[in-house]
Amino acid sequence: MSNIEQTLSIIKPDAVERNLAEKIKEKFLENELIIKNQKKIQITREEAAEFYKVHQTKPFYDRLCNYLSSGPIVVMILEGENAITVNRKIMGATDPKQADDGTIRKEFGISIDKNSVHGSDSQDNAKKEINFFFS
Repeated sequence: MSNIEQTLSIIKPDAVERNLAEKIKEKFLENELIIKNQKKIQITREEAAEFYKVHQTKPFYDRLCNYLSSGPIVVMILEGENAITVNRKIMGATDPKQADDGTIRKEFGISIDKNSVHGSDSQDNAKKEINFFFS
């Protein structure tokens, strides 16, 4: 039985700034994820705060919001078999130093904050996050 899912992926400001968007998209395509929709946008600090509301009690919340709104980002809807899990595997650990070889964050991430990509962590969050950018 197939489990076709959609997940949200964001190529963060550090990666867009370094012209890595196409290289990152290649990784998704190589892993049989389809880019169903995508757009390059810049969000406000307020929009970032709303997007990351789930993390508002965490110490890194302000940094996260400031960073996501600091430059252009590429938001994408990825689709494929177990897309959420597959995308998280391709991204690698949040901290690039701990990410496995071959993952996006290992190859392109600068730091735990500037780790190049975001991906939904559950089906519920994927729906919310996709609706946030593609309603």
